[in-house]
Parts: sequence; C-alpha cells; structure tokens
Amino acid sequence: MKIKGYIFKAYDIRGVYPGDIDGSAAEAIGKAYGRFIGSGSIAVARDVRLSSGELMQHMLKGLKNAGIKTIDIGIVPTPVTYFAIRHYGLDGGIVVTASHNPPEWNGFKLYRKGGEIIGMGTGMERIMELAGHDSDMQTGGATEAQEAIDKSSETIEAYRGFLLTKVHVARRVKAVVDPGNGSYSGLAGRILSEAGVDVHPINNVPDGRFPARSPEPKPETLSGIMKGVVEQGADFGVAFDADGDRAIFIDEKGDVIRGDIAAALFIRNYLKAGEKAVYDVSCSDAVEEEIRRSGGIPLLTRVGRAFLLAKMMEENASIGGEISGHLYFSSVDFADDALFAALKMAELISISGRSLSQLVSELPRYEGSVLELDAEDRYKARIIDIVKSELEKSGMRLITIDGVKAIADYGWFILRASNTTPKIRLIAESKTAEGLKMLLDYAKGLYVRAYARATA
Repeated sequence: MKIKGYIFKAYDIRGVYPGDIDGSAAEAIGKAYGRFIGSGSIAVARDVRLSSGELMQHMLKGLKNAGIKTIDIGIVPTPVTYFAIRHYGLDGGIVVTASHNPPEWNGFKLYRKGGEIIGMGTGMERIMELAGHDSDMQTGGATEAQEAIDKSSETIEAYRGFLLTKVHVARRVKAVVDPGNGSYSGLAGRILSEAGVDVHPINNVPDGRFPARSPEPKPETLSGIMKGVVEQGADFGVAFDADGDRAIFIDEKGDVIRGDIAAALFIRNYLKAGEKAVYDVSCSDAVEEEIRRSGGIPLLTRVGRAFLLAKMMEENASIGGEISGHLYFSSVDFADDALFAALKMAELISISGRSLSQLVSELPRYEGSVLELDAEDRYKARIIDIVKSELEKSGMRLITIDGVKAIADYGWFILRASNTTPKIRLIAESKTAEGLKMLLDYAKGLYVRAYARATA
C-alpha cells in the first residue's frame, strides 16, 4: 500500500480503515517512527476499535524492524500512555487510535520522550517522508529488538495509584459516568469509586462499534447521560471521548457544560496568583477574565492538543483548556487526562458545598454558539484565506494565529479549518443574544461567499 499523504494530520495520523490505513501502512509508520527516534524503548497501546489489534501487530513489526524495544500497556486510554512514558522513563510511545472519529476510522498518536506530541512542525513531516520511502529505508538494528514486554496490569495499577494521590474528595458525591463504550470503560468508574464518588456508569462495556453513541461527546450525542444525571439525582455527569483525553461535564440539571467553561471553572477555583494558564483562540472570553481575576498570566495559543500541551510544558503553566473538552493540569505532568479532570470536578463540588450549576453561574456570562460548516480538505485553506482578505477591509480587529478571529465591540467570531475533519468551525460569542445573531449571520455570509469562490 502506498502511504497516502493526507492521513498525516496536524498532530496525529488518521484515516478510514482499510482504505486509507491498513496493515502495510501501519508497519511502514512503525518503522518510520522507529527510525525517527533512532533507538530506545517506547510504550505501545491501542483503543477498542475493531481494527486496532491488527494495526498494532503490523506496527510492532515495523518497530522491531527498526530496532525499537516496546512495552505493551494494552487497551488503555491515551492519558495512560502519557503516564507510562514518564513513569518508565521511556523514549516515546504510540497509541493506535482515531480518537473521537467514527468507528471505521483508525490511526496513530505519536510521542517523544516526556510525552511531547509529534505533530506537524515537531517531526511529523519527517515520519511522513520516511514512511513514504519505506522500501528505501535502512533497517539496521532489527536483531537488537525484543518482543513486546507486557506491562498492561502493572501500568494500570501504577496509574491508579498516581491519580488517587492527586485528589481529595471531601464528601461523597454522585456522578453518572459515560465512557461511550471507549477505552475508559470499567477503569474510570473504578478509580472514581475509590476516590469517594458514588458512580452510576452507562455505556460502560468496551465495544469498538460504539453502539450507544458517537465516539465524540457533543451535546447532540449526550441525551442518555443528560437524562441519567437528572433521574439519578447525581451531582454531575462526565462523558469521555473514545480514547479518553476529552471530558464533557453535565450539571445536576442535565445541562452540558462546554469545555472552555469547565476550564474557566477550574481556573477560578484552582489557579493561584502568578501562575500561568493556557487557552486557545476559540475559547470564551470568560477564560481570560477568570485568569486575570485570579491574578494569573493568560497565554493564548492555536487550537489543538499538540499546541496546548507544548505551551503548557514550555511555560510551566498550571491549567489549560479547550472548547472541545481537552483539559490540562500541571499536577499530572501537563496531560489532558479526562479522568483526572473528572476527579478534580468531584473534588471541587465536594469541597465547595455548592452545586455544579451554582459554581458555573459565578462565571462571566456570554451568549455563544458553535457551528460546523462543510468544506472538503482541499478547499479549507483557500476558504479561510478569502475570509481573511474580506475581513481585513472591515475595520474589525483580527487575530490570525489559527484561522481568522474577528473582534467587534459587542463580541467576536472565529472561522477556522478543523485539523481532523472536513469542516470549518464557526464559533461566536456576544454579550447579548441579538449581538450573537448579528455575528453569526455576518460570519455565515462570509463563509458562503468564500466557499463559492474557492470551489469555482
């Protein structure tokens, strides 16, 4: 199989199995990654997708061919791989996963020593080049590699112990937990229970077909947990994406809390004066306001976990967050660990003595909207360029580190290309519902005109 260049994304590799990614592609990627890091030992893991076992075996062949030693930590959430890299002092890691994409997709998340993400600008281009020239790749050192060492049970126990030392749930709280049949099935409920949370699990059996809901936890896919929180009289609910690095919270009334609002809540209650917090250009203004209110230092970055994690590590920031539900904490080595976020939410509710909806009501309030607009990958960059060109004539203040964000006196909107799907995301926020409608109408008009020009 000739490697398809479009499977190499901004901060991971993903495509449809087996048309975009099959066993031969997995082997070539494993070999390329091994050649890229040069030598040493890495952690390998996979999610629950039906194709993950096969792709793992082919990837291991490539790694062995490149002379890389491997520790197999099993079917685990992506954050456990971060943990294993640091816990065992490894030279990197690979997770076979397509994250929140539909069941027919699969791919790979690649890491260096210390858990640093390999993405575009940090090595992905070189791995893409090496994988594309697999037949020419030197494979010296193959005889030095060993069969993968199984440390799945040992790693889970170490991870469990690590998390439980980081939180203190002062009084018992009740939570509905929805792993969505993904990699946190079973494990998240167990650790939350041991921390002092009464857990009511749903969709808690690992199943790579994801029969209960989409692997991506968005409001339109979470009716089950929204209803369950109210019926159970729970203090909160938490839904994870398929590989466990996103957490979406539901308050006791059954209302979904957006990822950036959850980040603002953690910042309000945990950030200390002088500490840094990282957020992306699509986050609510409430995030920056809470950072400044806490005496913290706000750090703005592009959208995407590779950029957030790199900025967290580079700046030694305490907390970070994205609208998508990636939440980062320095106390777990800067990782976007969704289970740790759930544990911290349980801790916060237990200590505050207030409901989750009450805690959220204390934050600055804005009217906001998130929309996804169709755009084939080949047109996305051109559409954004045309939008930017039009907006430069508008007199609005622009931020262009990721797509284009236009700021008016009464609010803002951003149009940016998704890094993982054939979509352009439109996010808008205003102080009033009327202002929000004006911004959305204007931004959608820009998109329609730009799309027509880009595809003509």
